[in-house]
Amino acid sequence: MEQLNLFGEIETPTIAIEESASRLGVSSATIRNWIKTKYLKQTGKGRVTLESLEKFKSEVSGKEKLTQRANKSLKDSHDHDKTVLKFLDKITSSIGSSDNIGIEYESSLSESYRNKEGIYYTPDEVVRDLFAVPEQDIKDASFCDPCCGSGNFVFRAIELGFKPENIYGYDIDPVAIEITKARICKATGYKSQNIKVNNFLDISLRKETSSYDYIYTNPPWGKKIDKGTRDSIGLLLGAGSSLDTSSLFFFACLHCLNENGRLGLLLPDSFFNIATFEDARIKALQFSIERLIDYGKAFKGLVTNAQAIVLRKEAYVPQSNILCEAKGIRCKRFSNSFSCNPKSILNFYCNVEDALALQHLMSMPYITLKNQASWGLGIVTGNNEKFVKSSHENGYIPLFKGSDIRRGKLRDATSFIPSDMSLYQQVAPLTIYEAKEKLIYRFISSKLCFFYDDKQRFVLNSANILIPEKNFPVSTKVLGDLLSSDFMNWVFSNIFNTHKILRGDLESLPIHSQFLKDESSFDEACYLEQLDMERKGNGTYRIKR
Repeated sequence: MEQLNLFGEIETPTIAIEESASRLGVSSATIRNWIKTKYLKQTGKGRVTLESLEKFKSEVSGKEKLTQRANKSLKDSHDHDKTVLKFLDKITSSIGSSDNIGIEYESSLSESYRNKEGIYYTPDEVVRDLFAVPEQDIKDASFCDPCCGSGNFVFRAIELGFKPENIYGYDIDPVAIEITKARICKATGYKSQNIKVNNFLDISLRKETSSYDYIYTNPPWGKKIDKGTRDSIGLLLGAGSSLDTSSLFFFACLHCLNENGRLGLLLPDSFFNIATFEDARIKALQFSIERLIDYGKAFKGLVTNAQAIVLRKEAYVPQSNILCEAKGIRCKRFSNSFSCNPKSILNFYCNVEDALALQHLMSMPYITLKNQASWGLGIVTGNNEKFVKSSHENGYIPLFKGSDIRRGKLRDATSFIPSDMSLYQQVAPLTIYEAKEKLIYRFISSKLCFFYDDKQRFVLNSANILIPEKNFPVSTKVLGDLLSSDFMNWVFSNIFNTHKILRGDLESLPIHSQFLKDESSFDEACYLEQLDMERKGNGTYRIKR
């Protein structure tokens, strides 16, 4: 699944070293050796890029001498055409039950194939919870799963009482389609002609499909599509900049949903809080959202959480209730508690009292850092083992890591690099590092942790740099103290809920500069007083009673 970097840009998907070793049939130590020899590209702690892994498998295996075990593993990689023929023959020959064939088929798909196609088959317990018993009579209602796979949502529709002749399904996988048709026939005796091999995005745009009363599905996440094709589909669907395949299916499903119809989608957690999906969230908030659910890590080997949205295609009502289920908490929130958030983030993990406090905060005039600051990445050496020393040597300069940064404090440097910046893979303009005043902060963190630097220090890429514009109404030091404060950490965690401090998120934080002008230090108690808010005993905040 695609993720974003500091600047809100799409990063290459990554995979854990242990999972890479499992795929290639080698030890984790061997994977680390291939990283050292530049066969694989490491990114972050204990992860490599999926792109480098796939390139390694396709271009290096068998052409260069590796280990016998690894090459054997790579030669045995997934051949999807062969798999399709094998399982179509099984279905035609009625070898085994359709349910068992479905399970066997899902298990046969390699992790790399699933990732490339964005395929993650939905666990039955998630299907049953997400697709709950409809409140109204559905005896004549139509149901569609646009990405039906081997039929888990379709089979659930049958369980709930939809007539088999009113059930429709599409998928690009012929084996999955035949398994779904076999399951319908086994359960009802009905030989459906409504389950078809088709790309739902294509047929919805060509208006070659009907509209439906219920659409529930788990669309492909982050499937690789040619950019021109993706942009064209997005333009026709009115998807704006939300062009991930999961988002495109969201817009296509809305397009094919009857008025007052209900849509349920299982989606990556990034759909709910990352800037890339903002246009999709804005669209969702135009309708009556009924449920937002976090299913945690529902898919083996996938880092991202699986989350879901259920909405009815009727006009948005500001005071309508949305059932929010996350982290073991169930609560009801008003629709307008989401629409006031930066980037229309659906922060449904935030409880009612916290949501009301955020709504109050956003209702007051504030400024942001957007277009009012310069930003810089820490130095990427390209080879820390070669360049980074643990003690000072002649011609070396101190380098500070993200882990060296504390709130308002900085540990003594334990890393040193040659002062020649031309040696390194990526270096920000020297004016960034040598600024008279700047803020340095941790990048990989769930907490905001800033340090005011007036000593022209250099930082490694686990730390990043923020320099407010000269006319910014809050001093650099006060801004750093504000961003590191308990209060702003509470705001950040309740809106963004992330483990990376992204530039786009920092640029969206509300800064009530009218209370900070001409201040030489930050006083949280005074700031809260002016915001008409107070701190609770448990470390959260609320509107003053």
